[in-house]
Amino acid sequence: MSCRWTNHRLWPTLAGSLVTLLACSPDRATAPPDAGGPDAASASAALRTRTYYVAADLVDWDFAPSGINQISGLPFGEEEEIFVTPDEDRIGSVYTKALYREYTDASFTTRKSVEPEWEHLGALGPALRAQVGDTIKVVFKNNTPQPFTMHAHGVFYLKDSEGAPYDDGTSGAAKDDDAVPQGAVHTYVWPVPARAGPARRDASSIVWMYHSHINEPRDVDTGLMGPIIITAKGKAREDGRPKDVDREFVNLFMIFNENNSWFLPQNIARTGADPSVDPDEFEESNLKHGINGYVYGNLPLMTMHMGERVRWYILGMGNEMDLHTPHWHGQSLTFMGMRTDVIELLPGSMRVLDMRPDNPGIWLYHCHVNDHITAGMLARFQVLP
Repeated sequence: MSCRWTNHRLWPTLAGSLVTLLACSPDRATAPPDAGGPDAASASAALRTRTYYVAADLVDWDFAPSGINQISGLPFGEEEEIFVTPDEDRIGSVYTKALYREYTDASFTTRKSVEPEWEHLGALGPALRAQVGDTIKVVFKNNTPQPFTMHAHGVFYLKDSEGAPYDDGTSGAAKDDDAVPQGAVHTYVWPVPARAGPARRDASSIVWMYHSHINEPRDVDTGLMGPIIITAKGKAREDGRPKDVDREFVNLFMIFNENNSWFLPQNIARTGADPSVDPDEFEESNLKHGINGYVYGNLPLMTMHMGERVRWYILGMGNEMDLHTPHWHGQSLTFMGMRTDVIELLPGSMRVLDMRPDNPGIWLYHCHVNDHITAGMLARFQVLP
């Protein structure tokens, strides 16, 4: 008997006596048989490949693009200005970051437009979707001067699609995924077997994450992270969305530590900020307590209607300061069969909650850690009649 950690719960599964790993071509990959799963016989069937064109781009990212505190509707106060207003010892709210951005094809000349309901992703990369039995293929191009990768959680991959450099006993082509230099392209192939999808007591879809993993702490603080949404077999629409859900939101609660970014020297040079004026305040000002890279309510207003089936995919990342407790005002949600309006997040957490909004209005949504409230980890959502 073996156990795995799925959506933060351990579920025993029968281990198969033999797993045969078949080589993957760029356009078609074969997932491992579903050991002990009800769909094991379908493992040999042709798989659908969902292809994404994703680049790491240099972006001048604004953590507070409106220029005001959207929670209060007022200009930033003295305490808030530390995090968002430029000064001789502060960079302000705009930082050069590396972010994952989706393109229309392998030429990487045209950015794919973002649908209005997904503008809330903000600094996150595109949501990569599949249903169990599919294969995710990501054609990745690095448009930045720093080597980066794409490493996925949850899904299946061979060593040439892991996206993490370490002494793993491989060589040659199996190392090409470990560090993609400026201007280079690498194709990651991630089959989606049953063990990457919802377990028996999960919802119809679950969330994983992907991020760069050369120097994982610095890569993520620089901005390279995004969601993977996997829907159970037979429960997905044509585009991969779960059939039993009307609306979805993905939120990352994380303190972007810009002191740890690969591009801190460029940000200092661009703004002329002098860290030596007040080193402590400079470091503090570079801790951006955000939701999807926005602070003080600048996250685009997440909108839904009363009675809709709303699914929230919540991610946590960062370091020991990133102990978060997202709280929804005015509504309740279900998580693992429990009714709640607050969820606990640790770095590396991936949570799925369902909501049936029944109370119209604009509602506060924030981390409940006091220091994080003060530093701007707040947003709003709207329930329409």
